[in-house]
Amino acid sequence: MADHIQQRAGVSVLVLDPAGPVIATERDALDLIGSAFLGAQAVAVPASRLDTRFFALGTRFAGEIMQKFVNYRLRLAIVGDIAAHLAESAALRALVHESNRGGHVWFVPDLDTLDERLRGAA
Repeated sequence: MADHIQQRAGVSVLVLDPAGPVIATERDALDLIGSAFLGAQAVAVPASRLDTRFFALGTRFAGEIMQKFVNYRLRLAIVGDIAAHLAESAALRALVHESNRGGHVWFVPDLDTLDERLRGAA
C-alpha cells in the first residue's frame, strides 16, 4: 500500500503506508506536508514510521514536527501502539494526554479511533 488520500469521517486524510520510510528529519515532515497539500486536511502517520527520537522528548524532534503541522493548519494523527514509549516517559504521557484534548495533534491506536475523533471534531 502506498501513501494515499482517503476520505475518513468526511475528512480528506493522507494515510501513510506503514512500510514506508522513517520520518527522521524536519525535511521529511515538510515533504509530508507538501504531499498533504494535494487535497488532505489531515495526515495519519503510523507510529512505526517515526524515528525513535520523536518519542524522546529531550530531542525536541516531536515538538518541531508537531509545530510544523499546526503552522500549516494540518491535523496530525500518530496511529499505532506507543505503549512501550509511554511506559518510559512521564513527559510523553503528559504530551499525549494534552495533545489528545486538542484538535490538531492526536495519538490514536488505530484508524477506526481516528475516524471517531474526526467525527467528534466536525
